[in-house]
Amino acid sequence: MSDTTEIEKLVATVQHSQQNELAEEFIGLFREDAIWTTAHGRRLTGLDEIASFTRQKLPGSTKEATAAYEVENVLFIRPDVAAVKIRQRPVTLDGTAIADQNEGSPLYVLSKEDGTWKIAAGQNTIVL
Repeated sequence: MSDTTEIEKLVATVQHSQQNELAEEFIGLFREDAIWTTAHGRRLTGLDEIASFTRQKLPGSTKEATAAYEVENVLFIRPDVAAVKIRQRPVTLDGTAIADQNEGSPLYVLSKEDGTWKIAAGQNTIVL
């Protein structure tokens, strides 16, 4: 499997874990020392902080809507480091686009750890 395909699979897992409120699946995508910034600007440093936040916020977050994720661009900084630009579209629970909600524009920095791509840093930004 190519690195680009593996990265697309990681992003699909982000979507799956978010849409199905699977906190542990989402947490498992991160490095221990990861930095994650939410769409509302909250910075989380380290897996413990990311995990605590995720376990509090993810359950119940998809009662009315969720998001669809699409890889727009992968820039390999080195063979084991990639910057990944994502399009995050708000959708209803059946996958229908929600026109009156802002999209997200996440950027993930991934590193390959023991053959597996992990999130080292992430920044989500709401598109106004």
